[in-house]
Amino acid sequence: MKFICSLIVVENIEKSRYLYEHILKQSVTTDFGENIAFAGGFALHKKDHFQKLIGNHTIKNKSNNFELYFEDDDLEKIENQIKDENLDFIHTIMEQPWKQKVIRFYDYDGNIIEIGERMEHVAYRLFKENKTIEEIVRITYLSREKIEEAITEYTNDNTI
Repeated sequence: MKFICSLIVVENIEKSRYLYEHILKQSVTTDFGENIAFAGGFALHKKDHFQKLIGNHTIKNKSNNFELYFEDDDLEKIENQIKDENLDFIHTIMEQPWKQKVIRFYDYDGNIIEIGERMEHVAYRLFKENKTIEEIVRITYLSREKIEEAITEYTNDNTI
């Protein structure tokens, strides 16, 4: 058996497509009209069509039992875009116990979206804050090798 993707149900597929494609920068791989698949391994399905497929069972919004997780190192920019879309935040940028900065919000249909900075970026940021590699290992649970690779990657990236 092969896992293919997660599917979330949305009321307005065009509006949701805009959010995922233009704000969250996801690429559409397949568009069947009522069902749109993204390269990241998830799909949107139009609510009224999906509801018929499952025998008209109730579809609940904001059940808080599932989220889609994305990564991006420019959380401030994304947070502003989400504010501009008037989406409901679960929380704005906050730091997790392992020092990763994340935001969580509801998409238009109450599905939880989390965006976190890459863990490699966390390691580099902690390094720039004068943490030792041993401290970064303890805080992030990343391997020493992964941390050293991240430091090299971000140090050599002139856009940071």
